[in-house]
This record gives sequence, C-alpha cells and structure tokens, in this order.
Amino acid sequence: MLVLITYDVSTVSSAGQKRLRRVSKICQNYGQRVQNSVFECVVDAAQLAVLRLKLLDAINPEQDSLRIYQLGNQHKNKVEHFGVKEPIDLEGPLIL
Repeated sequence: MLVLITYDVSTVSSAGQKRLRRVSKICQNYGQRVQNSVFECVVDAAQLAVLRLKLLDAINPEQDSLRIYQLGNQHKNKVEHFGVKEPIDLEGPLIL
C-alpha cells in the first residue's frame, strides 16, 4: 500500500534539529522524499506498524506534528502530479 507521510518538526533547539534529522532518516529508509517534509512509502501492514512506532518514538508530540495518509494499493488512480520533479514509480525498477 502507498502511504504519504508528512511532518513538521520544531527546529528552534538543537534537540529539535536532531529530531528532524532522525525523522527524515527513518522516512528515507521506507520511501522516497517528494517534498521537503513529505515522503511516499510503499509498505505492507507490518512495515507500516513498525514505521509508525519508529516515527512516534522520534517526535515530540508537544512540539512536532506527524500525519500518515494511507492511500492503499490502488494509489496510482489517486495521485496526480503537476510541475517540476518528475514523479517516481515507487514500484518500478531502480536505475542507478
């Protein structure tokens, strides 16, 4: 299933900057950055559960915000892209 993860981490302190880097790294391990604080991740239910726990552990809920949108398996009909940065087929072959 495709999930969209968005976050806003307070970076007014060095601890916040560290949290931001940690959240970003966690998301990079599961998907592709599509905007500064937005990731698209193709995961199964078990991976999503682990990802959610890791992210909840990484943020400070009193200062940060995290949103997880589950777009499901039929996501290709639900996502439209306009503008720069060509969209990436997350389920296609990786070309290095």
